[in-house]
Amino acid sequence: MNQTPLHIVILAAGKGTRMYSKMPKVLHEVGGKPMVTRVIDVAATLNPQNICVVIGHGKEQVLEKVKRDVVWVEQTEQLGTGHAVKTALPHLPIEGRTLVLYGDVPLTDTATLETLLEAAGDEVGLLTDVLDNPTGYGRIIREGGKVVAIVEEKDADAAQKAVKETNTGILVLPNAKLKDWLNSLSSDNAQGEYYLTDLIASANSDGITVHPVQVRASHLAAGVNNKVQLAELERIFQTGQAQELLKAGLTLRDPARFDLRGRLKHGQDVAIDINVVIEGDVEIGDNVEIGANCVIKNAKIGAGSKIAPFSHLEDCEVGVNNHIGPYTRLRPNAVLADDVHIGNFVEVKNASIGQGTKASHLTYIGDAEVGRKTNFGAGTIIANYDGVNKHKTVIGDEVL
Repeated sequence: MNQTPLHIVILAAGKGTRMYSKMPKVLHEVGGKPMVTRVIDVAATLNPQNICVVIGHGKEQVLEKVKRDVVWVEQTEQLGTGHAVKTALPHLPIEGRTLVLYGDVPLTDTATLETLLEAAGDEVGLLTDVLDNPTGYGRIIREGGKVVAIVEEKDADAAQKAVKETNTGILVLPNAKLKDWLNSLSSDNAQGEYYLTDLIASANSDGITVHPVQVRASHLAAGVNNKVQLAELERIFQTGQAQELLKAGLTLRDPARFDLRGRLKHGQDVAIDINVVIEGDVEIGDNVEIGANCVIKNAKIGAGSKIAPFSHLEDCEVGVNNHIGPYTRLRPNAVLADDVHIGNFVEVKNASIGQGTKASHLTYIGDAEVGRKTNFGAGTIIANYDGVNKHKTVIGDEVL
C-alpha cells in the first residue's frame, strides 16, 4: 500500500446547462442523495489528508445542501478543468499526490479508485474506458503502447477520432509537479479552455510515466450531462442495490420496480411487492409483507406485520404483528405497539397507540396517547388544535 499522502480535488463548479434546471447539476440526486455528496462519501473512504470541492455555479445552493467536512474552493470563472484544479492549489502541499474526481460522476466506487492509486504509485494514473461510440470524449493517444497524450473531441483529427479508448477525466497526479504543470497550461484550443488533460503530455515531457487503468464497467466513470443520463445511472444504481438485497435473502416481487433511496436493514422472509420506495433508514423485522405502491421513510417495522398497498409511513415505529393499510398514512412520531390494526384512510401523527387497538377506517389520530384494545369507529377525528396551541389527547384502555 502506497504511503504517500493523498489529497483529493472534486470538480463541481459546472452549471449543467443541458439539465434545464435552476438547481446546480451536482445537486441532482442518484439513489436519494446528491451526486456530489456520493462522490465526497466515496472519496472519504480513501482516507485522504483533505478533500477540496471546487464550486462555482449555484455555490450557495451547494453549500446549503451538502453538509460534509471538506474544503470548499470557489472557481469564479469556468475556464476549464485545468483552471478548476489550479484554484485548489493553495490547499495542496508539495508533498503527496492528488486524485481528481468529478461531482457529476456519481457511481465511482472505492475499489476502482484504489486500483488506480495503486497503479499510479508516485507517478501519474489515468482511468480510461473503451467505448463502442466514443463521440464527445477525449481520446487516449498511445505510441508503442505508452500513453503520450489526450486529445479532446473538438481538437481531434480523423485518425484520433477513430480511437475508442477514452478519457474518463479521473486521474492521479504528483503534487511536486502539479503547480508547474498547471502554470504551463495554454487555452489555445478549440474551446479556449485550460484542459487538465494536457498534463499527460507534460508528464511525458518530464519523463514521468502515465499508468492507464481501464475501468471495469463504464457506469463507474460515467458522467451526467442531461436527464437521460441521470435516469440511466439511477436505474443502474437501483438494479445493483436490488441484486445485493436479493442475494441477502430479501424477496422482491419485481426487482426492476423497487427503489432504495437510503439504507434498508431487513430480517428473514421479508417480501416486498412492486413499486415500493424505501427512503432514509428503514428497519424491517422477520416475516414482514409490504404491499404494492408503498412509501416507507425512516421507519421501523416489527416482525410479522403486514403493510397493505398504497400506505405511506414516515418517521414512525410499527410494532409486532401489526396490520397497516391499505391507504394508511403514518406521519412522524407515530408509535404503534404490537397487534395494532390501522386501516384504510386512517392517518396517525405524533401519537402512541397501545397494544391491540384498532382504527379500521376513516380516522385521524393526532397528538394523542391511546391505550390498549381501544376501538375507533369510522369517521373519528381527534381535534386538538384551538387555533394557537395543540393539546394532547389521552384515551385509556378498552375504550369504544
